[in-house]
Amino acid sequence: MAEAILRSKIKQRKIKWWDVSSCGLFVEAGRELSPNSEIVLLEVGIHMEKFCARQLTQKMIERSSAVICMTELQKQILDGCGKVYSIKDFCGADVPDPYGCSIDVYRATRDYLARACDLIIEKIILPDGGK
Repeated sequence: MAEAILRSKIKQRKIKWWDVSSCGLFVEAGRELSPNSEIVLLEVGIHMEKFCARQLTQKMIERSSAVICMTELQKQILDGCGKVYSIKDFCGADVPDPYGCSIDVYRATRDYLARACDLIIEKIILPDGGK
């Protein structure tokens, strides 16, 4: 969901010099977007087509301007790998994985991620206000 939300916000702001991709530390490679994720994203007009879970690699980290983790623990695992942040750095709390939870938990996660993405844009992508 985070990739889709941030990608949508970047497109809305017409930011063309920044790209977003989603990877995991411990993923089942090739896994598709969960049905609940797809539902709650569609509720706010975000279409996430062709999503396929990918494992984060060192090469991806090296090519990235920033790596944003959902939890502080994930950030700690990547300690020393460069520009690594957690959502907690921006919003004060981790983003728990909603997988397997109710649709309302997915909605709350989506809304939290939307606020976090606004802050990521302000603090990392456009730290000088886009000037």
